[in-house]
Amino acid sequence: MNLYFEQLKSMVVFAQVVEQGNLTAAAKHIGLSRAVVSYHIKKLESELGVKLLNRTTRSIALTEAGAEYYQSCRVIAERAITANQQIENIKNEPEGLLKITCPVNVGLQMVVPALNHFRSLYPKIDLDVMLTDEVVNIMQEGIDLAIRGAPLPDSGLQARQLSTLATCLCGAPDYFKRRGRPSTPADLEEHDWVVYQMTSPAIELNKGGHVYSVLVRGGISTNNAAARTAFIEGGHGLGRIPVYDAWPKIQAGTLASVLDDYQLKDIDIYGVFPPGSAASKKLRLLLDYLKEYFIKIDRQTQNPMSNIRR
Repeated sequence: MNLYFEQLKSMVVFAQVVEQGNLTAAAKHIGLSRAVVSYHIKKLESELGVKLLNRTTRSIALTEAGAEYYQSCRVIAERAITANQQIENIKNEPEGLLKITCPVNVGLQMVVPALNHFRSLYPKIDLDVMLTDEVVNIMQEGIDLAIRGAPLPDSGLQARQLSTLATCLCGAPDYFKRRGRPSTPADLEEHDWVVYQMTSPAIELNKGGHVYSVLVRGGISTNNAAARTAFIEGGHGLGRIPVYDAWPKIQAGTLASVLDDYQLKDIDIYGVFPPGSAASKKLRLLLDYLKEYFIKIDRQTQNPMSNIRR
């Protein structure tokens, strides 16, 4: 069978349909109409003489032949992307768009300030920044980089650790006046908590090799880290907060830390990106810059906190 240009285009479209999960999402991702995407799929099936997809009004499923064919189409699409990235990398000045997503609180306090400096260094790199505490589907949304607290190893995505954030247990001074300050992990069970929905409901404390697990409960829960901190400052309960967030408020007197002689689990911060994207010069520059920036922030926050813990 002879291969021609239009069929190569159809193969790339087919790969996108599989990766995006449906024709509509694929059309949005590659900038074509749904009708054109559907045309390419039907044309491929007609030329190959096999059915590639089983389609319903809401979903698609690969046939056996489609699953086999997709592997070849995926390789072609990835090689085309790599070729473009290689050209990008030989340019004197990096340019182009980077789409980034990250949680709201760490975004506003750490990532956005870093991006401010990064854009000053590389003004031809455009930034599209989405702040959300929800886990965004990177492939479907065309995201270049997601800042997350876990690498999601089963997702097929690539990840690079950017930082490790220390945490502490905090409450408002007014709350401690009403309820008293806990002096042991067992005391924590008797306290109200502001529950952060994006993490485990159990908090582990370590001292002298002994691990204590505390199940947190309270009348307020939220999926937003900034809201969690605000509710804790408002005196509604205890909470586990990253040091970078807690330390300025401890200095201001709106928060106080407790059980500072116990160690809490750190939060590992990862940059998560689609497979093969690390070949992009502008993404590598951003990853390197964020890592160095977070190291600097870590030094600024860890030293003051070392006076009250560990």
